[in-house]
Amino acid sequence: MDDELGADWQPLAPALLTVRLVVTGALGLILDVAVVAVLASTRGALPALVGGVLVAAGLGAVLLMVTRRWRAWGWAERADDLLVRRGVLIQRTSVVPYGRMQFVDVVSGPLARRLGIARVHLHTAAAASDAHLPGLPAASAHQLRDRLVALGEARQAGL
Repeated sequence: MDDELGADWQPLAPALLTVRLVVTGALGLILDVAVVAVLASTRGALPALVGGVLVAAGLGAVLLMVTRRWRAWGWAERADDLLVRRGVLIQRTSVVPYGRMQFVDVVSGPLARRLGIARVHLHTAAAASDAHLPGLPAASAHQLRDRLVALGEARQAGL
């Protein structure tokens, strides 16, 4: 989708959303079972049922927020820079000029490799730079790294 920055925003990989939903859901389910067990043993069946329903409703809200956070991420390549946006409540757009990039990492742990996703981390001279893309298809991440390195070298050569 195009916007006022003249950017064609690209989303993160759906596999990243799946991982985050599964992990968050599993932790929430464990918490729900623990709350029900504690309340059932100390307060009785009705408080355990109410506590279980409240924790499950809270888990639903958290899963919705995880989905909204995933949708808020995006990235776009422009002629002179890379844009990275994120944030639901506080929206942030980082502009990383190609000529300022020092190196680009592609990181993929065991689970990410199994799911075919990778994280792209952009390193610049600024210590505060934290531009990264947490979940791209692995092939796209490597292609993006190669393009960014080539563009960065071309921009630095012009200095």
